[in-house]
Amino acid sequence: MEVKNVLVVRFRQLGDAVLTTVICNTIRKTFPDARIDYVLNDNLAALFEGHPSIDRIITFTKEERHDTMTYLKKVWRIMHETRYDVIIDKRSTFNTTPFALFSLHTPIRVALKKPYTWLLYNHRVGSVENTPMIDHILEHLEPLERICPVQYDRKMTLWVSEQEKEDFRTYLHQQGMDLSRPIALIGVTAKLENKTWPKEKMTEVLKRFIECFPEIQLIFNYAPGKEEENARDIYQRLGAPASVFIDVQARSSRQLAAMCDAINLYFGNEGGARHIVHAMQKPSLVVCSPVANPQVWIPQDEVPAVAIRNEEATVDHVWLMLKEFTTKHIKTQL
Repeated sequence: MEVKNVLVVRFRQLGDAVLTTVICNTIRKTFPDARIDYVLNDNLAALFEGHPSIDRIITFTKEERHDTMTYLKKVWRIMHETRYDVIIDKRSTFNTTPFALFSLHTPIRVALKKPYTWLLYNHRVGSVENTPMIDHILEHLEPLERICPVQYDRKMTLWVSEQEKEDFRTYLHQQGMDLSRPIALIGVTAKLENKTWPKEKMTEVLKRFIECFPEIQLIFNYAPGKEEENARDIYQRLGAPASVFIDVQARSSRQLAAMCDAINLYFGNEGGARHIVHAMQKPSLVVCSPVANPQVWIPQDEVPAVAIRNEEATVDHVWLMLKEFTTKHIKTQL
């Protein structure tokens, strides 16, 4: 069997889409001449433009996904425009099954093991449990072993042009940052309160960090609204230190990737931003939420990544780990 066209379906959130690049990278290595199409929510698409392992990004707007007839017509058109040899439905919800339904001639159709997927898919992947998420994602490619040995690539990646990197560095300089000094990106808050490390603890750790590493410049990562409110509250609790550049912001996911290229490390709450940091090959130390299993969600590869379980996240413990991690991964003239 020859693999010419592959469809990867990955609706949902930013972090999930970044993690799934390991599928695209593995397919590219194994079948270098295959065309790889990636299905995403339209608000995520820009981050993956230019990715060397993605040939075409297929997007759906929120309105398209919530209008049944519009959605089905678009999926039908996509599946009849290209004869796919492989479909990897990483989302595997009832709403994504039409991709397989409208392409039953596709020899390899892979989805998660759910009650409704056995009818349309000829290979199904079991639950995660304590399996590292990267390994679980790559299990979707096991059927390709029937064709040839799969060259698995566990590295999630993003691509940003040199011009985009240079433009963001120019912006940082214009904001008063010294690019000859190290920069730490701080995931100071998170979208969901129950997944956010308490601001009192975050404030105390950052206070110690600033006192111990005065040469390091800090950027707070936050979204507009409640996240920004929390970030600015912590900034004021710290006494509005000059080393924190509270107004430096990435206005898009691509700018966030360019920002990650300019930093030296990431510390803070686990989330989509940390996945971008990792994909840009920068070290990170995170405090996991009570519902997140570090063994599952924090990849272990050549990019340094350390996770602290929520139940272990006392101020003293987090600070000691952060101090050691920073000393190891940032070269400062202290």
